[in-house]
Amino acid sequence: MTSGNQPTVVIVPGFRDHMPEHWQSLLAERLQQQGRAVRIVPQIDQDKRLRSARVANLDRVVSSIAGPVILVAHSVGCLITVHWAQETARAVQGVLLAGPTDYDSPLPAGYKDPQALAEEGWIPIPRRPLQFPSIVVASQNDPLGKFERIRDLAQAWGSRFVDAGEVGHLGPADGYGPWPLAEELIQQL
Repeated sequence: MTSGNQPTVVIVPGFRDHMPEHWQSLLAERLQQQGRAVRIVPQIDQDKRLRSARVANLDRVVSSIAGPVILVAHSVGCLITVHWAQETARAVQGVLLAGPTDYDSPLPAGYKDPQALAEEGWIPIPRRPLQFPSIVVASQNDPLGKFERIRDLAQAWGSRFVDAGEVGHLGPADGYGPWPLAEELIQQL
C-alpha cells in the first residue's frame, strides 16, 4: 500500500521511450514492488520530435497527480523536464536528471543537426535556475553530453552535481540495466 506522504515518482524517458532492460524501467518495477506510486510518461506518436509536444505530454502526466511528485529523467527526458520546469508553475518535490543530452553542442554522426533541433524547439537549452531541488548526474565519457558542459548546465539550473565516473550514456548499451545510485539519489530528494 502506498503511503499518502510518499511522492509519486514520474519516469521521464528519452526518445527511445520505455525499454524493459533500461535502468528507468527496472527502477519503476523496484519502486512499485516497494508499494511506491510510479508513473511512466508514455510515448506519443503525433509530433513526438517536437519539444512542445513532449513537454505538453509531461505536463498532462504531472497535472493528473494530486500529491507530491519526484521526476526521474534520462537523456532527452532531462531536456523535456527542464523545458517543462521553465514553463510551469507546478512545484515538484525534486528532480533527478541523469545523463542529460547536450543539444547546444554538436552531436556525433547520425544525430540531428543544430538546425533541425532548433526547428523542433529543443535549442537553446534553458539556463534559468529550476524552482525546486534537483540533482544532475553526468558521465565523464558520455558521447551525448560532454562532462564540463553538463556541469555548467547543472550550475545554471542550481542543481547538485554528481560525477558518475565513466558510465557512457548510462543506457543498456553501457551496461545499465540496474543502476542502484538512482534509488539513493531519489531518497535524497
